Amino acid sequence: MKYVALLSGGKDSCFNLLHCSENGHELVAAASLRPEQGKDEIDSYMYQTVGQDAIEVVAKALDVPLYRRVIAGDAVHQGSEYGARAAQGTGDLKGDETEDLYELLSTVLEHHPEVKGVSVGAILSNYQRVRVEHVCRRLGLTSLAYLWQRDQAELLSEMIEAGLTAVLIKVAGIGLTVKHLGKTLQEMQPTLTKLNTLYGSHVCGEGGEYETLTIDSPMFKSRIVLKDVETVIHSDNDFATVAYLRVKEAELEPKEVGSEAPILSVPPLLEEKYSELLEEDLEAGHDISSLSLEEKSDLPRAAGQDLVFPTRSRKVQDWISVASVQRAAESADMSIEEEVTECFKILANELRKHDLEVYNCANINIFLSSINDFARVNAVYGSFFGTSPPARACVAVTLPEGIRVRLDAIAFAEHKHGERQAHHVQGLSYWAPANIGPYSQAILAQEQVFVSGQIGLIPSSLALLDSLQLQTALSCQHASRILEALASNSGSNWSGIPRLNIYWFDSPGNLRSMKNSSLVKDDGDVPTLFVSVAALPKGAKIEKQTLVHTGRAPPPNDEDDEEDEVLVQKTSSDLLTSSDTSVRIQSRTLGPYIATLICGAGELPAEFTPRLKASLGDPLSARLFHNPARISLATCHSNVAALDMQDVPTTDIPCSFISSSKEDGWHYAICILSQSCIS
Repeated sequence: MKYVALLSGGKDSCFNLLHCSENGHELVAAASLRPEQGKDEIDSYMYQTVGQDAIEVVAKALDVPLYRRVIAGDAVHQGSEYGARAAQGTGDLKGDETEDLYELLSTVLEHHPEVKGVSVGAILSNYQRVRVEHVCRRLGLTSLAYLWQRDQAELLSEMIEAGLTAVLIKVAGIGLTVKHLGKTLQEMQPTLTKLNTLYGSHVCGEGGEYETLTIDSPMFKSRIVLKDVETVIHSDNDFATVAYLRVKEAELEPKEVGSEAPILSVPPLLEEKYSELLEEDLEAGHDISSLSLEEKSDLPRAAGQDLVFPTRSRKVQDWISVASVQRAAESADMSIEEEVTECFKILANELRKHDLEVYNCANINIFLSSINDFARVNAVYGSFFGTSPPARACVAVTLPEGIRVRLDAIAFAEHKHGERQAHHVQGLSYWAPANIGPYSQAILAQEQVFVSGQIGLIPSSLALLDSLQLQTALSCQHASRILEALASNSGSNWSGIPRLNIYWFDSPGNLRSMKNSSLVKDDGDVPTLFVSVAALPKGAKIEKQTLVHTGRAPPPNDEDDEEDEVLVQKTSSDLLTSSDTSVRIQSRTLGPYIATLICGAGELPAEFTPRLKASLGDPLSARLFHNPARISLATCHSNVAALDMQDVPTTDIPCSFISSSKEDGWHYAICILSQSCIS
């Protein structure tokens, strides 16, 4: 795509251009925000303003037109989110410096309507990323952020190896002094590495330790020579000097012709851990010849609308679930867009019973009768959310005649803004896929993390390769990276403890092939369900959806308590057997939260129900996975009633094959999220 470069003149904004080119994008313009006339630098949360006196020369070196605008706003909205969660409008954003970027890019589009992307040099700053992506979304642009979440030491080495020459023009970190101004990254690499070891300083200056000006790059048509600079010292003390270079004169010089171009390093698609697991799977191979004709056949549609679980909501402490949301069977014919809208009206009405709105949802699951409707559903779905939409999974299943959309949701009642945090990445990078719909990659609230269903897309291009093993490796890596980034951006590097995993497959053959692979054995004793459905988005073969606890213990009950409470953890897995049938129950308790998975065949024996009910706590929601070729929906309803869960919001999900971690071919599985009973 053709793109505009957000240009600070620093190493990051210029190095990202090399990766944009590597990924086939074409630079057509540059854009930069600057302080008002007479100011070298201002205290901006968003923009590097030091070195702006040389930005014209950088644009000339790139040989593209430069568009500039004065920064008129301030950092008015400093939260982790930008804009309104509600769908109506963008929120009161007047006066924020982010809106200067919106106006600048609007000007670029007036002159270059062909521009579809924006190059962004963000590495770690979630604050900057969220705001740039907010502006891009409003203008219909794609953020290109290939440095996002990269290891800083590796990145610095790659910049130097790629032939990018940048000099320090500002120092503001411990161990850096005036003598370091004007030195190149190559000269400074040993010092920056040492400061990282001694004090934890950011090697790439992500903590504000230093700023740079790029004077040469493989993208430059000419190299920059700084002819006259002046040192300006803000403060000079033993802890950290704050000083910068004012560029008074710079000019371009021709570059040598015919020299060999440096090599640009691109990070591997898979981390070492997942690459090794993938190799194990490819070497082992998997036999799928044991599938029966019944397991490969199309599913019968559910007979009788009277067997559909009713739309119902339930509140357990600060959590509200809504299940089995779909249009009324007797309602008039409607388009798919109208059907999605009707579902959201029903969802909104249920949430308002608990004084919540649709944007309070933390997680939504969408079930479509045809995956071909995915794009049309997304277009309408997105109109109900603003910034930080809920996490989501979307799959196609065999719904009853006349029903094309079914959904369920879990919402969180915040007591104050900020208790619910979102990781909503919309830009292309090497990290993990941008969302392919209006959803966040993950939502964190009260130590629970809902991770959206992950398919094996290549992050830099959103392409999908045909290999089942590679798709599996990527979907697992994506989920892991999302959790790592969320932990880093939520103020604590928690590792996370999985509570529940669901692997969605497009066919029973692929399910059986990958269920015991090295890539998913890592799940250990986590309640894990493997289900085959009609289809997955973009023709994917596998989608991983996971629910995680941060692993952080709850805060003390009393402010005067000195000791934190201990996080209660309990995991169990039992196979209950009788002369006629068997039932597998897996359960994991983390703090007040319980995830239970009950897999069975046929009618649930009464002798099992006391053991099963004892593990449930106070149920919030249930999802019933069932194979219509093996068990009737009436029997499934009876099994749910036998667990005294008639009033628990339950969603029916037809599947063609159901497996637990240890067994295959279950007739049904009930996935229940609960909280500990309050005495």
